[in-house]
Amino acid sequence: MKTLNTIQKFAKVGKILCKIIFIFSLIGGIGSAIGIFSLAVLPEGLQIGDTTIRGLIEESAEVSLGTCYASMATGLILCAGEAVLCKIAEKYFVNELAAGTPFTFAGAKEMLRLGICTIAIPLGTQLVAAIVYGIFKLAMKDVAAPDSSAFGSGSVGLGIMFLVTSLLCRHGAELSEKEQSQAPKIDFFDTNSTNQSN
Repeated sequence: MKTLNTIQKFAKVGKILCKIIFIFSLIGGIGSAIGIFSLAVLPEGLQIGDTTIRGLIEESAEVSLGTCYASMATGLILCAGEAVLCKIAEKYFVNELAAGTPFTFAGAKEMLRLGICTIAIPLGTQLVAAIVYGIFKLAMKDVAAPDSSAFGSGSVGLGIMFLVTSLLCRHGAELSEKEQSQAPKIDFFDTNSTNQSN
């Protein structure tokens, strides 16, 4: 029982972390969308005295307008993918806490789904983001090369770990089911045994 309590504590922490990362991903995605919209509507940006926001970015940060568009577009895509993945993970933790144990068939199936999503969603969003970045590079001038850290290898290792863990949870559920089926059943209303005793 001590190990199960530890697992449940980790599940609670996982649920909280998923909520926090989801909120940050949402903020990042909304910020990127607002940035793209504001650059599209106000190409020069807001003016402070004689200086525009666009001029400040291009001169101080040495970043072109095309790079800004491309970076915000890829940021929006990556944040959206992370937000979706966090919601899937949070749902798993909520259901696991409700069940009281990870060793259920439903929980194992949900962890398998989480493992597949942990591999597929980051790789998919990185591929889409790279294509979008390439389109901006072709369509606009002076688009800098993307930051290599933005297009990492994804969460393949973590996804594989979830897939293996889902098999362990399924095995635990099978053992639990087998143990329950082999447990002796006492029927207090067995009329045959009552008649034989008389």
